[in-house]
Amino acid sequence: MRSKRSILTTVSTSSVLLTAMFATGGPALATVPSADGPAARVITLPPAPEGAGPAVAAKAEAAAAVSPTTSPAVRTEHGPPGETYECEAGTLCTNVWDPTTNDWKTFFFYDCNRYYVSNWNGNGNYWNSQTGNVTSYFYGQSGNVLTSFQDVGKNVDYNWDPVWSIRNC
Repeated sequence: MRSKRSILTTVSTSSVLLTAMFATGGPALATVPSADGPAARVITLPPAPEGAGPAVAAKAEAAAAVSPTTSPAVRTEHGPPGETYECEAGTLCTNVWDPTTNDWKTFFFYDCNRYYVSNWNGNGNYWNSQTGNVTSYFYGQSGNVLTSFQDVGKNVDYNWDPVWSIRNC
């Protein structure tokens, strides 16, 4: 009899935990994918910023330079000027010059969150492939809104110098 109670207790506890886990829905997403939303877009990285010299000159700069980052971290990839990448539907994609590798570092913001950026310097751009009329925000040092946007499917040049954080929803 005791083993039957233990089994029943284990089964009911497991079902309560599973119900709670699925009821919370996991991480919040910045968008709600829809069949009529934008598909993944192939984006071409811009030319190197002015002053980003050849790799030999960049090695001296790279020794003192720091790679751009976000907190919390998001998926990133590197690419040289003129290379293409895919910005998936439901994602805010940003391009920041990385002086440590002398190429573009693309950040893919998908989960709804406020992300704090470090070492985002100079000009870059963003492509907004989010769906569901999501509004994104770029914030300055004091938390002031620098810009907000809902535009989808538009490549926008942007100066990252004043940006301290990004909220993609």
